[in-house]
Amino acid sequence: MSRRSERGSERPRGREDERGRGRRLLGRLRDAVGRVREDVAAIQERDPAAGGTLDVLLFYPGMTAVWTHRVAHALWRRDRRFAARLLSHSARLLTAVEIHPGAELGRRVTIDHGAGVVVGETADVGDDVHFYHGVTLGANQPHAGKRHPTVESDVVLGAGATLVGAITVGAGASIGASAVVSKDVPPGATMVGNPARRVDEADEPNEADGASSDAADERGSSTDGPLENGECADEAVSEGHADGGTEPNPDDDAAREADCGEGEGSGADATHSRRPC
Repeated sequence: MSRRSERGSERPRGREDERGRGRRLLGRLRDAVGRVREDVAAIQERDPAAGGTLDVLLFYPGMTAVWTHRVAHALWRRDRRFAARLLSHSARLLTAVEIHPGAELGRRVTIDHGAGVVVGETADVGDDVHFYHGVTLGANQPHAGKRHPTVESDVVLGAGATLVGAITVGAGASIGASAVVSKDVPPGATMVGNPARRVDEADEPNEADGASSDAADERGSSTDGPLENGECADEAVSEGHADGGTEPNPDDDAAREADCGEGEGSGADATHSRRPC
C-alpha cells in the first residue's frame, strides 16, 4: 500500500512540473513574439523604405543579425560557448554583421544595411540604438574584462563610426559618419571628426587664428589695390617721409621722376603711356 501511495503521489508532482515548464516556455515564446513585433515596428519607423512585416523579417539583414545574436547570447549565458560561437559565425557569413555572443543588446536595437558592423564581447548597447553600416564597437587594449564601449539608450551611430575602449556614450547622443571616438560622450552630444569632437566646439572660431587673420587683412589693405586719386605707391611713400618718417633719399626721388617721365611725347600716345604721379 505504501509503494502504491508513493507512486500515486509522484505522478501528480511530475504532471505539475511538466505544466510549469510548459507555462514558462509559453511565456518566453509570447515575450519573444512581442519583442519581434517591437523590432519590426522600430525598423519601419526608422527606415522609410521598409515594407510590411514579412518584408522586414525576410529581407533585412540587420533584423536577422539581431535575432540570431539574441539566441546566441542566450546560449553563451548558459555556458554553451561552442554552439553560441557557431551560430554567431553563421550569422556573420549570412549578414556581414559580426556581434560577439557575449555582447549585450537592449530592446528595439536596429541595424540599417548591416554590412561591416562589428560589436565586441564586452560591449553593452541600450534600448532604441540605431546602427548604420560600418560601425565598430571595439577595444583599444588586449586585456580581459570590460574593454568595449557602453552605448546608452536612444543613440544614433553614423556610417563608419568607430568607438573604441571602455567608454560611455550618453543617452540621446549622435555619432557622425566616420567619427573616431575614444573618450566618453556626454548625453545628447553630437560628435564628428577624427578625433571626434562636439559640434558646438568644432564650430567655435579659434581666437588666435582670428587675430592673425585680422592683422593680415590690415597689412594687406595698406599696400594692396589702387591708391586714391591715381597716386603712385612711390608718391605715398614719399609723403610718409615728409610727415615725419625717415629722410627721403635723393637717389630714390630722381629714379621716381625718371620713371614718371617715361613715355613723354606728343599726342595721345604720350597721354596713355605716362604713369600718373
